[in-house]
Amino acid sequence: MIRYIADMHFDDADIIAYDNRPFDSVNEMNETLAEHWNRVVGPDDLTWILGDFCTGDSDSWARHLSRLNGRKALIIGNHDNADTAAALRNMFEDVAEYREINDSGRQVVLCHYPILGFHDHYFGWTHLYGHLHASFEWNVTEHAKRLLKKLYVRDDVCRMANIGAMLPYMDYTPRSLEELAAQL
Repeated sequence: MIRYIADMHFDDADIIAYDNRPFDSVNEMNETLAEHWNRVVGPDDLTWILGDFCTGDSDSWARHLSRLNGRKALIIGNHDNADTAAALRNMFEDVAEYREINDSGRQVVLCHYPILGFHDHYFGWTHLYGHLHASFEWNVTEHAKRLLKKLYVRDDVCRMANIGAMLPYMDYTPRSLEELAAQL
């Protein structure tokens, strides 16, 4: 099974207020993130983290990564320290800023940032991203996605989803493409 999540922000006290996350402390948020992850991710599952994993140093990253089930791959986000990610490369299957992968016969574009004109966006490919949280910019991106679908009158155009952990359909839990289908 392949799963996806973005914007976990382990150890980030400011993100609780920014996202209005329902946690009273960083420790409570960190524990909830780990519990939700481990509830669905099995030992052989691969989870793609689409950026903004942890604001701490390499020891914090290693501590959080070691608590999470399964195999992990990282798409670097704007709050991730690239040097830390590189130093911990042995804890990831892959570390990159952008990837195109095959998930059970479906082509998926992975990037921390949204891309309206992603590779083969007219031909059924799927793009997963984070970065925007539940912001005005996300609303603009969703509006543009709806416009493209209307313009081309096809369901396989501009299949993209914000997979930020804080969004209600994510519930701080890595999700499969099947679980994200309603968001595409």
